[in-house]
Amino acid sequence: MRNRTTALVVAAGVALLAPAWYSAAAQQSLSEPDAKSPRGAPGSAGSAAAPAREGTAREGTVGAADLLAATRKCKQISHGKYRTDDGARADVPVCATRGAVFWKADMDIDCDGRRSKACNRRTDPLFQPTTAFQQSDGRQLNAARLPYVVVPGASHRWKHAKHGITGGTVAAVVHRGRVQYAVVGDTGPTDLIGEASYATARALGIRPDPRTGGTGEDVTYVLFKGSKAQPIESHGAAVARGDALAREFVRRN
Repeated sequence: MRNRTTALVVAAGVALLAPAWYSAAAQQSLSEPDAKSPRGAPGSAGSAAAPAREGTAREGTVGAADLLAATRKCKQISHGKYRTDDGARADVPVCATRGAVFWKADMDIDCDGRRSKACNRRTDPLFQPTTAFQQSDGRQLNAARLPYVVVPGASHRWKHAKHGITGGTVAAVVHRGRVQYAVVGDTGPTDLIGEASYATARALGIRPDPRTGGTGEDVTYVLFKGSKAQPIESHGAAVARGDALAREFVRRN
């Protein structure tokens, strides 16, 4: 989980110390895929994403408006609320409805896991080489290529596993009329919420730079209870499973 306040302070310091490589790295992070992997399908880090236009793009057959309508009412299941950033007010509950849990927050950028041209210690001063969940071959997840979301670490406030949410759980992420399917790929601090991988942000038209990117605008995260994309690293599996679950979720709610 990114601490946005800390990240921006670090970014500012780095920019003052080394503006030349900072600019080059930021540009590179927006335009180049993982050097060890082929370019991905739309939604992965194969090429720079254009800014989102409301209502113009989605994965699958379920529209953003339908998903948002199904999450209008919040039955809070978290014992307390979360902050979106360090120092912010705790005002984000985790909600439940038939077949899913959801929350509405901002989006910070997770660039942890396998090193790539977009995600490494040079492009992200807070980079960690591990994720809470791993690929089927044991390797760390690739934030630059795989759309995934981050859930808060288990605590008295909320234990995600008790609600059928674990590594590989399928999620639908909604922002400005776009729907992006993802998996649960990492965990963050126990008191913060609102984070997704570089690839998720990029596909939604959100600036994915781990230091200066993300958005403070509303992002809705819908996680389908008991679901699983198999293998976790297959975005195609997440889309196929997510689309079917989203149709059922909208129909039931």
